[in-house]
Order: sequence, then structure tokens, then C-alpha cells
Amino acid sequence: MIHTLQENVAIILPENGLVEKLKKAHEDNRKLTIKLGFDPTAPDLHLGHAVVLKKLRQFQNLGHQIIIVVGSFTARIGDPTGKNKARKPLSKEDVEHNAQTYINQLSKIIDMKKTKIVFNSDWLDSLGFPEVIELISKVTVAQLMHRNDFSKRFTENTPIAMHELVYPILQAFDSVKIECDIEMGGTDQLFNCTMGRQLQEAHQMPAQIVMCMPLLKGLDGKEKMSKSLNNIIGLTDEPNEMFGKTMSIPDALIDEFIDLTTDFSSEEKINLKSKIENGENPMNVKKTIAKNIITQYHNEALAENAGQFFMSQLQSKNPEEKIFAPVIIDALFSTGDSVTLLELCHQLKNDLSKSAVKRLIEGGGIQINAVKVIDPDETVKLLPQTKIKIGKRTFFELV
Repeated sequence: MIHTLQENVAIILPENGLVEKLKKAHEDNRKLTIKLGFDPTAPDLHLGHAVVLKKLRQFQNLGHQIIIVVGSFTARIGDPTGKNKARKPLSKEDVEHNAQTYINQLSKIIDMKKTKIVFNSDWLDSLGFPEVIELISKVTVAQLMHRNDFSKRFTENTPIAMHELVYPILQAFDSVKIECDIEMGGTDQLFNCTMGRQLQEAHQMPAQIVMCMPLLKGLDGKEKMSKSLNNIIGLTDEPNEMFGKTMSIPDALIDEFIDLTTDFSSEEKINLKSKIENGENPMNVKKTIAKNIITQYHNEALAENAGQFFMSQLQSKNPEEKIFAPVIIDALFSTGDSVTLLELCHQLKNDLSKSAVKRLIEGGGIQINAVKVIDPDETVKLLPQTKIKIGKRTFFELV
């Protein structure tokens, strides 16, 4: 059991904390309270989020209590991004919309009937100013400056707003309110999670342990998976999209994807990695990974269909074998007989921002009737049988 719970974990703090927590819970005949907090900043979950959620599911399968803390208050403040600037705070409406979308998607991995959902605005909204002062008095500026991005910005004379310094304290207070035993997160949340330990001790409570999972790299193979970087595989992506995106990962990411995105047994993972070492074509291993991912979030039949679709759409060089999704012209634009390429592609791929579509066009990723077009402002006539290829995996035909 311990081995399973520790598998793929990047950091456990303190090192023997998990063993001690499980031992104490057994002695007290109780279940552990496992916390995952998130600020609903973007409404879509992806495979990077799933790395932590799968670990939560392991605890849940052992009967422990999972508590999801929605940062309905802290999201309106804005957690520092880890970069040299503050994150833009969200409106109350944005928070509510994104939170509900998150909660709906969590059910793809964890059992929501056995999961407790709480909102930190329930206790943070009601704090009076004297209580806030008392809370922040338990943390020193020197301790806050141990956070890497704060330290870096201070050294570079980059402004740090006071609300940013308060954010980790408020987030940590969540652990006090729910009496958390274990807080989960990515390695980028290590400081915030350890702050929870400190506040619990200041409130004469047993300190939670911290378990940080590694950050899954995105499709670019460089940065962590993030919607803002447009390098994600979303949990709600269609099977064909999931398959194509998985096939696009750099070969250097194969081992990481085997470990963090698949649900193969340990033996199966070792066998897959050994195939690469023994000269197996990386594309064959990626296909195995892609089918496994789709099976997890859709089903096995759709995984097989997506594999066939990939073969015909991307591997086959015969244009006659391509499948172009029909799009009714009047459903796209109610007026006019022509639009700019940017407007057309954005309507067809509305999951991408206009700036992302523009970059795709200028990078040569768009074809109209098999002709590459790189000017976003070029006029496209809305004629039936016009065929549009967007990126490597998306094909449309106007009807």
C-alpha cells in the first residue's frame, strides 16, 4: 500500500510523514483527510491536473476522505503566477462558472459521491479585520521571501503587491479550517502547502504532511502543461484530438507520459520503456499510450476508432482517404459571402483564442483547398466544397 501511494510522488514532506500519518490513523481507527485546493482560473482540466487527481483516487480507494477546496475567495485575489508578475484576479461570476466546470470534470477520475467539496469563501469572507491581522501575524516577511518567485522579484526590484504576500497565508488557513492531514499539489505548490503546516502548528494542531506530484510537461516538451501555453491534452478533448495530440509529443517525453498519464501496471510500464531502449519505433509506443489515455477518459472502442482515424488522416498520403467534417456555411456566418481567414478559422476552432489562431496561420498551419495561406487578413469566399485544414489534425469542408 505504501509503495503504491508513494509511486511517482516527487516530494513528501517530511520524508517519513506518510508512514507516520497512516500509522497514527490506524491507531486512532480513523481515516485521513486529504486536501486538494484549486483556484478556478481556467475552466478546463487536462492530463497535468490528472496526475494529482489519480493520486487522490488511490487514497479514496483506501477509504480516506478527499476534500476539494475551491478557492472561491482566493481566486478573486489572484495567486502569484510563479512568474515575475501578479496573476489577474477573477470576478465572482468567473469563479462560479469555472468552479462548476472543474467540479463536473473531476468525476472523470475521482468518485464525487465520496468527495467533499468546500468553498474557502465560506470562512474567509467572514473574517473581520482584527482576525486577518491576527492571522498574518503568525508569518514573518522573511518566511514569505523563501518563496522563489517572491525572492527573485525582490532581488530584481520587481514590484510585489501586498495582497500577493497575503495569498499563501489565506490558502494555508484552508488547511486549518478543514483539519487537513495531507495536502496534495504539484511541485509548484510546495511553498503554499508547507505554509499550511506552519499555520496548523501555530493553531496548536498536528501539522499536515505535503505530497507534491511532478509537473507533466506539455506537448511542446518544454513547459509544464498549461492551457495558457496551448500545450495541453484536455480531459474533455474528443478521442481523435487526444490521439493526435499524444502522437505529437517529442520522443523525449515518452517515458514521462508512460509514468504520469497511463494506468498501465508497473510491469507494463517497464516493458514499454524497454521497447524504446531496444529500438522500437517511438511512434508505435505513442500509439499504445494514446489508446490507453483515450480508454481512461472515453472507452476502448473509441480509442480503437481514434487509432484508425489517425492512420487515415495523418499517416496516409492519399487525399481521397481524408475525412473532412462538414460545416454548414449559414451556421457559421449569417451574413456576407466572404470573411477573413482569421475569422473563419476562429469560428471553426473556437477552443483556440484569436491570437493562437493568428500564430497558427502565420506559422503555415492553415491550408485552404490544399494551398497554404499565411496571411490572417486574407479574404476567403464562403463557397460550398471549400476544404480547410487547420493544424495537423483538423479538417473541415464548407457545405
